[in-house]
Amino acid sequence: MSSHHVVREKQEPALYIHHFGIFDEEHLGQLLEWSPTLLVASSEYEKAISLGLKVDVVIGKQENSQIQENTKWIFSPTGSLQATVKYLIAEKYPAVNIIGLESKFDDIADLIREIDIVLFTSTEKSYPIKAGFSVWKPAGAIFKIDIISYFETSNLKPITDGSFEVIADGFVSFTFATDYLFLSELL
Repeated sequence: MSSHHVVREKQEPALYIHHFGIFDEEHLGQLLEWSPTLLVASSEYEKAISLGLKVDVVIGKQENSQIQENTKWIFSPTGSLQATVKYLIAEKYPAVNIIGLESKFDDIADLIREIDIVLFTSTEKSYPIKAGFSVWKPAGAIFKIDIISYFETSNLKPITDGSFEVIADGFVSFTFATDYLFLSELL
């Protein structure tokens, strides 16, 4: 018996490389596993090409004359994260994974109602959750929580300022009154 997976365009989250930094190539491979649309900041284009990546869209201020065939160029005077996410929303992408140096949603917080966003750094995966979110985690797993409002949780204990440890194997759930709570997990 065989199974065939048909991946439709925009079914998988797009992947935007804002800054490679020291992002692990194994984690990059996992994000590229289902051949998502790959967007790259113009400042990271040469590195992407050196890794053998097929880039779909380059975003930035200065067009590179050595761009791959069939790669789209999008001019962005600011080269900002917000400009890229707005482009993806306009193109009707439901989700995006972003590789960058920081796991802060400050510049794109107003866009999380329109697209699912996960930020990756070399050490963390960060994402917004809605009240009632629950996820299964093994005992000892660590969450960092951007505490912007009061929240309640099950199966977590505080260990340091903003860091929480899963008490026992099982589900961790969150209850809060704000629109979102921002979680980070170690990679």
